Amino acid sequence: MARRILVINPNCSQSCTDGIAQSLGHFAAPDRPPFEVVSLPGGPPAIATWRDWFSVAEPLARMVEAEPALAYIIACVSDPAIDLLRTVTDRPVIGPFRAAVASALVRADRFGVIAFVDASKARQRKVLQAMGAEPRLAASIALNLPMQALTDPTAARGALCDTARALVAAGSEAVILGCAGMAGHRAAVEDACGVPVIEPCQAAAAQALLALA
Repeated sequence: MARRILVINPNCSQSCTDGIAQSLGHFAAPDRPPFEVVSLPGGPPAIATWRDWFSVAEPLARMVEAEPALAYIIACVSDPAIDLLRTVTDRPVIGPFRAAVASALVRADRFGVIAFVDASKARQRKVLQAMGAEPRLAASIALNLPMQALTDPTAARGALCDTARALVAAGSEAVILGCAGMAGHRAAVEDACGVPVIEPCQAAAAQALLALA
């Protein structure tokens, strides 16, 4: 068994993969398994549509079967293929959206989500329903910006901050960044909106370490 936590970005955006890796950098410690962040070969440019979401399921399953690890994080905030992957490995498989919601629930009565695109809302709503957490959602607002804009250090930051403020105005006491491509903006968005902002891959990393403790 490889002594690592494998973080799989199911899209082919290298800037997104790099941003995820950077966001997990502060989890590194000599006494912890390393986080290895990779892209899914042949993945779509982003998980934007239901077709994208379903298309990565079998490739992810084959990758998990072929790549031994202590735990797996599927680094997309629509949590694709989590149920399938838990049938092909006995190791923990963690979905970032599930992890982020769990983190939000211990910090706030109501939370909001900055969704990647409008289609993300339906996928995330199914997760919330399965967790019994949908009544705690104050609002979800989609940015509908391309992945390359989200991963740019400045291009989407104003829109992200404005959206977070709108979620707070709608009653959100914590905000979840609803796409792994937003990882590099967490601190700036939190400063702008004044409530805790949760980066889902970081939340998933914390859960992975807890699962292995």
